[in-house]
Amino acid sequence: MTNDTTTLWRPVGPAELDLVRQSGMKAFPPRLPDQPIFYPVLNEDYAIQIARDWNVPASGAGYVLRFDVRRDFLDRYQVQQAGGRQHLEYWIPAEELPAFNDAIVGPIVVTGSFGKPDA
Repeated sequence: MTNDTTTLWRPVGPAELDLVRQSGMKAFPPRLPDQPIFYPVLNEDYAIQIARDWNVPASGAGYVLRFDVRRDFLDRYQVQQAGGRQHLEYWIPAEELPAFNDAIVGPIVVTGSFGKPDA
């Protein structure tokens, strides 16, 4: 992370991880029709909690992804608190995800996996 970027995390299941890999670890896939918001989170512990406690029961595995985003892009959005004090997220409208992807600096990196081994 530099002064011009913010490090974020994203908990994902195997299907979303496969789509991120197909992008060359450079972008997140479009949201599904029932997913109006893309929510990257602001701390790794929160991402781990979601990957372990939500993604594993839902799909057998959960992964934590880390990536940097240009701060000037994120300045358009307010940080949202989704529960406890540590549960901080950005809510990016689905139609703005392509611009979000363009604001990612460097690769998306897998920092953790839970459930079945990563294939």
